[in-house]
Amino acid sequence: MDIQTRDGRGITGTIVREAQDGSLLLEHDDGRYELLDPAAIASRSTPAPPIPSETPAEYGKRVLAELPAGFDLLVTKHYVVCFDTSREYAKWSAALFERLHDAFGNYWSRAGLEVVDPKRPLVVVIFANRQDYEAHAADDLGAAADRVVGYYNLLSNRVTTFDLTGSDVLAPKRGRRPGQVGLEILSNPAATGLISTLVHEATHQLAFNDGMHQRLAPVPLWVSEGIATYFETPDLTTTRAWRAVGSVNQPRLDHFLKTYRPGCLEGIIRADDSFRNPDTALDSYAAAWALCHHLLQMRKGEFVEYLQVLAAKQPLVADSPTERLEEFQAAFGDPGAVEQAVMKTAARLASRPR
Repeated sequence: MDIQTRDGRGITGTIVREAQDGSLLLEHDDGRYELLDPAAIASRSTPAPPIPSETPAEYGKRVLAELPAGFDLLVTKHYVVCFDTSREYAKWSAALFERLHDAFGNYWSRAGLEVVDPKRPLVVVIFANRQDYEAHAADDLGAAADRVVGYYNLLSNRVTTFDLTGSDVLAPKRGRRPGQVGLEILSNPAATGLISTLVHEATHQLAFNDGMHQRLAPVPLWVSEGIATYFETPDLTTTRAWRAVGSVNQPRLDHFLKTYRPGCLEGIIRADDSFRNPDTALDSYAAAWALCHHLLQMRKGEFVEYLQVLAAKQPLVADSPTERLEEFQAAFGDPGAVEQAVMKTAARLASRPR
């Protein structure tokens, strides 16, 4: 669709959804989503001829053009990584994302859920330092930019982060040996949280691009965040930093048992509000992990069928708390009984030797 806006912009893209009031959810050819208010649209015309296919490198160069000067490009099998830190760090990060990509696809395929590779490479942007990252992230995250080391944006469809080692483009000249990046990260006392965040956000990107979720559809946060926390557990015994799916997420388990309140699982099933409240967000993330871990370990087939129901949902619609609860009950039965089973699973996991 060719669209001319009242401020003089010409836009070519695919209409994902058109609301009754005439507003559009448009997907640009680089995968970005844009919401257009009807008052901003001057004209629209028949679709333009298809854009000739481009190589991943050509696609990556278009992304580079949107970033500050000094960024370089690394193209891997499934990703284009735009970076202004050392190439070694970019390669280490890309290898982490590629391992996750393969493990994610294999896990869900074996579980009986059809997943497909995205039609274009996934974009990761890596800043050399936290200051530049936070300045860039402020547009997306606002005041929260200084509290996270990386994030996935549903509209841009990109993961953005920074060099966790604190290195800059001069790092290779200071004598960094091959493979040293992983060692530097693992030597950081906060390595577990840092790597968990990267894997967590990259898991979101995969889930919203391989057919599991539709971007801006009403996917309950307990599902999307529960899956991300299920995959995020790092492995600090290797410089590869991550290799397992579904390992016990000890920080989430400990937090869940510490903060559990009866009925909390039904609360996150009904609504997402507690995830968005800074005072209760960590509690909700932990509860989402506990619920998803239990369902994926004990009732995987039913969970996959539930994911298929969610995958059919369209963008820019909303489900009521009652609808969400009814869909959960149809898939898993009484939430109270599920909560009791989740607590038994959590208690069993907590009793195991660490």
